[in-house]
Amino acid sequence: MRISYGKLRVPLQRVVAHDDGRHDLLACEVGIEVLGENFTAAYTEGDNREVVATDTMKNFILRESLAFEGATLEGLLAHLGRGFLATYPVMQAVRMSGRELRFDRLSDKLFTREPGDHAVAMVEFDAEGTRDQRSGRAGLHLLKVTGSAFTRFARDEYTTLPERVDRPLFIRMDVFWRYADPAAAEGAEHVDPAAVRDELAATFDAFVSESIQHLVHEMGRRVLARWEQLSEVRFEAENLTRDPAGEDGARKLYTDPFPAQGLITLTLERG
Repeated sequence: MRISYGKLRVPLQRVVAHDDGRHDLLACEVGIEVLGENFTAAYTEGDNREVVATDTMKNFILRESLAFEGATLEGLLAHLGRGFLATYPVMQAVRMSGRELRFDRLSDKLFTREPGDHAVAMVEFDAEGTRDQRSGRAGLHLLKVTGSAFTRFARDEYTTLPERVDRPLFIRMDVFWRYADPAAAEGAEHVDPAAVRDELAATFDAFVSESIQHLVHEMGRRVLARWEQLSEVRFEAENLTRDPAGEDGARKLYTDPFPAQGLITLTLERG
């Protein structure tokens, strides 16, 4: 029997004011999952004597987030995870997760809420330290109207898709990465998820791809080349490309395709 329990999606907005009038904002949803066998009796016998209530976890997250002195989502999760283990020794291990509630800066004190792509992170701790750590950027939607192809693929009696030497390519993508040293996620070597998004967009813009597989491999190669502190990058991409519906000279029209998307994944590890 494997068990876990915890609290999901605790929302918080932490504001830090600086002497020069600039304000920093860290807005996110935080989750905790408690791992291990110390709470088995609560499942098998209804014995809750060792159980830390999930409402207590919520209060701990809010109070300790105020005490956090760093600036990154990964750093906040590490601060909270270590704090849970130190405060509640009955917890054998914890998995902390975070999802950025994205607010883009407009001035020193004004931010705009953006519902699009956002940072995510996960870190897992036990008494010996970090067991796993992953950062990422989720929910990217990128459309390139020219400079992508899909040709010379396998054909048989079931194939109806035409070859396209130049097509608009619309993808939804999540990208995740791991650090060679998990501690780097909390310090000066922390990789800004927005910078990763910008690198992926620049690659998409400049690279002429023969497929989404070809594209994400080039994206991963460039991410690992730019950020040497990373040991792995992973992509989960869906093909949302629209179907052609008409053409009149320089004007082309596209419409929604059959409601099923192709899925492409790739994990690149540093050799």
